Amino acid sequence: MRHKKRRLRLNRFTSWQEATIKSLARNLLVHESMKTTLHRAKAVRPLAEKLVSLAKANTLSAKREAFAILGDHQLVSVLFNEIGPRFAKRASGYTRIINLAKRRGDDAKIVIFELTELKPKVKKVKKAKEAKPEEIKQDTGEVSEAAVEEKKPQAAEASLKEKPQLSKKPSKKFLGGIRNIFKKERDSL
Repeated sequence: MRHKKRRLRLNRFTSWQEATIKSLARNLLVHESMKTTLHRAKAVRPLAEKLVSLAKANTLSAKREAFAILGDHQLVSVLFNEIGPRFAKRASGYTRIINLAKRRGDDAKIVIFELTELKPKVKKVKKAKEAKPEEIKQDTGEVSEAAVEEKKPQAAEASLKEKPQLSKKPSKKFLGGIRNIFKKERDSL
């Protein structure tokens, strides 16, 4: 009898199911937040929490166990150097599931599955625009000729550097334009 043997199978064979769960766990550690279905998130949660617990331990045997699951040395180093220290004060509850909506095609519940302690986002400081040279605008508001002459060659050189000339290919018509017959007409509805 199979009492108390319930687990989320994800409608896959055992090996495919394990591969799916490991892949989702890797993606969670890389991106720290992802959109997935509710059943997949519930299936991955125990493995993700186990990996964070290993990262908090930070021993050689924990690193080897994490590598056996993840299979990537760089990801293991990210887990132990960045993610583990963030959860040092937390005893459990390393992940959370936030409900979003239902998927239109199959009505599956879509959720955001993320780590509870996310990496703080650093806002980029916008650089102040450089003031235009005083030659361009005079007190009267007219543009000096010297400034215009200086600007034109630079703009021409910049456009040549940005867009290399491509050789034009002759346009081929499909059987003398017969494809126009098969185009869908966009009639008014």
